[in-house]
Amino acid sequence: MSDNESSSADQLPLAKVGFLGLGLMGTAMAANLVASGFPVTAYVRRAEQMNELQALGMVPTMNMADLSNCGVVVSMLPDDNAVREVFLGREGAGGLANRLPPGTTHLSMSTISTAAAAELARAHHDRGQGYVAAPVFGNPDAARARQLAIVVAGDEVHCARCRPLLNRLGRPFMIGPVPQQANLIKLLGNMMTATSLEVLGEVTAVLRKSRQDPQQFVDIMTDSMFGSRVHKIYGNRIVAGDYVPGLSMPLALKDVRLALSEAEKAGVPMPSVGVVRDRMITAIARGHAELDWTALGLVASEEAGL
Repeated sequence: MSDNESSSADQLPLAKVGFLGLGLMGTAMAANLVASGFPVTAYVRRAEQMNELQALGMVPTMNMADLSNCGVVVSMLPDDNAVREVFLGREGAGGLANRLPPGTTHLSMSTISTAAAAELARAHHDRGQGYVAAPVFGNPDAARARQLAIVVAGDEVHCARCRPLLNRLGRPFMIGPVPQQANLIKLLGNMMTATSLEVLGEVTAVLRKSRQDPQQFVDIMTDSMFGSRVHKIYGNRIVAGDYVPGLSMPLALKDVRLALSEAEKAGVPMPSVGVVRDRMITAIARGHAELDWTALGLVASEEAGL
């Protein structure tokens, strides 16, 4: 979509938005939509979330049917099973897709498999609805700061409808009409991050055992050869021992397994990612399941005897 088309899309009336998946990321994203003037109906399963979301300006509900009058329904759910259960129901019946009227757009921002994305796209198409895949790169801090990188694919009309929302959440990258291609990019991008975290953890352990300052190393590398957001943000967190979750270890492991599955289907070995998968399993086995995937650095330190 061109800049002119983007500007035109931003002039459209603000759609009423339904939102499912109000975890750390989802809450930050939905709050930004409210702050931008979008009316947001937020579906929750736990009554204790109601007051928090209402204070942020949302209309919380525990009745999924309340989303059926929203022009765009955003999902930020944890995995394939959760998205399938919510939208398709058990054994393909009774899900939210059957309650949404024709013309509704499902904006799927979850990190899911390409197979699940293709299945959802078919299901919505059969019901006269739109499906746009828009998985995001970024943590809750980036979500709050509207600095998410968003990979977007789907029908042009429905993508244009979602563009005003996406522009308020971060930077959208429009890649074409096939939704599942956005999910493949997301999974492979997460693999690049995961392998970077593993290497950062290992070099940090080497420096500590050598009685050198790992922060000095991170500062030099991120100001020269490795100036990416991943190396800067996560390098600093690993050095500081900051393992407060944005992406918890089990969810990161889920993404690794999905990427390896995609690679196997394509007939492409990913040996470095296989190593990272095993390191994540080690982290979980050692009781680090509630920590961020930066805890790969903790595992490296533990194995180095630190």
